[in-house]
Amino acid sequence: MDEGMVEGLAEVAKRVLVVEDNELNLKLFCDLLRAHDHATEGVRDGREAVAAARAFMPDLIVMDIQLPHVSGYDLIVQLKADAALRAIPIMAVTAYAGREDEERIRAAGADAYVSKPISLMRFVDAVQALLKAD
Repeated sequence: MDEGMVEGLAEVAKRVLVVEDNELNLKLFCDLLRAHDHATEGVRDGREAVAAARAFMPDLIVMDIQLPHVSGYDLIVQLKADAALRAIPIMAVTAYAGREDEERIRAAGADAYVSKPISLMRFVDAVQALLKAD
């Protein structure tokens, strides 16, 4: 391999799946992630999240906890039970603010927890920390 090819491999964008039912939040998260050179896939319906994760094979999943039809908590449990997906770090994003909520969500398998309203710098820092860890 020549140096250019090796250099190009090092710069491959990290893939982030964003599961968020609120259109404005989904756009905000995807735009913010793209601005930091990540490839994104957005899912508004949590019922499509596991299939989307299998198809996209992200490096990170950003998961809203309060979703219609299926909770983000239940999706985290499903993702962590799937042999092909369990190693993907998950960042839970939620309006829940209680310490017991965070502990329950982390116990389900979330690797990070960010509460709404979102601090953009905290969001980006959490994403970068999870992507460096893999």
